[in-house]
Amino acid sequence: MNPEKEKWVLLIVLSIIWGSSFILIKKSLEHFNPYEVGALRVLIAGILLLPFALSNIKKFPKKNLKWLVLAAITGNFIPMFLFPIAETKVSSSIAGIVNSMMPIFVIIVGFLFWKFSTTKRQLVGVAISFSGACILALSGGEGGELKLIPIVLLLIATLGYAISMTTVKSKLSDIPAKILSAFVFSFVLIVPSLIALVVAGFFNDFNADKGFFIGLGFVSLLSIFGTGLAMMLNYRLLNISTPLFASTVTLLMPVVAVIWGILDGETLTPMQFVGAFIILAGLIFLRAKTAKIEKPQDPEVVRFK
Repeated sequence: MNPEKEKWVLLIVLSIIWGSSFILIKKSLEHFNPYEVGALRVLIAGILLLPFALSNIKKFPKKNLKWLVLAAITGNFIPMFLFPIAETKVSSSIAGIVNSMMPIFVIIVGFLFWKFSTTKRQLVGVAISFSGACILALSGGEGGELKLIPIVLLLIATLGYAISMTTVKSKLSDIPAKILSAFVFSFVLIVPSLIALVVAGFFNDFNADKGFFIGLGFVSLLSIFGTGLAMMLNYRLLNISTPLFASTVTLLMPVVAVIWGILDGETLTPMQFVGAFIILAGLIFLRAKTAKIEKPQDPEVVRFK
């Protein structure tokens, strides 16, 4: 598959996987506390990827270790805890919608730290899609009430994703996606996730009853698909596209999150339909002329310096 088609296939697949993560977090929280959900999500992914990481240990990027740790902590550790904590106060749909801020954070982080460039068309496309996400948020089934602390936690998590994504593109893009995912979860995050489980009281309160295994099933799905597999696909997407394009996955995720919310008993308002269509319209607009990202001589390119 040529890169142009592949990046759109990856975008759609990631939207479905990550858009489904919020409902899996919600279901996991029925059986575990938010700290256990975050730690188990990271630990299971790390254990599954450990054999692959060990078999490629000679390729471990020691010279770029600091960038690997930065990408792992900001994109694969801290957000795994912040999202469950926030979802104890807000719905899974709202969590997915707030996460759509990521393209905005990518632009900001790219401008401040990595001197990224982008086109006016891309900026307009992101703005259109984000306006759709705002409509979704304001029309959500929570009476228009937005709770400040969980929203701030979600924004911090989304900023972390943006930092990780731009770091991977700038400093770690020469590492194959599968190997990078294995290194991140196995060599960097297994020990911190184990410590988090101990601190959260997981082993003290351990009770292998029916509820435990149901919860473990939800967390395992979240870890295998929403963490391990999704990060491999995301790193591949970063290899063949730009951080801004890759971050637009978060503009489609709210649509998936809202659909899961409906299936779980939530209601969908007419304005949520409008918001979803605006998000899609922005992505269609964004799709055109992305090749100009590497042509600073083009008058349509805005270079952040």
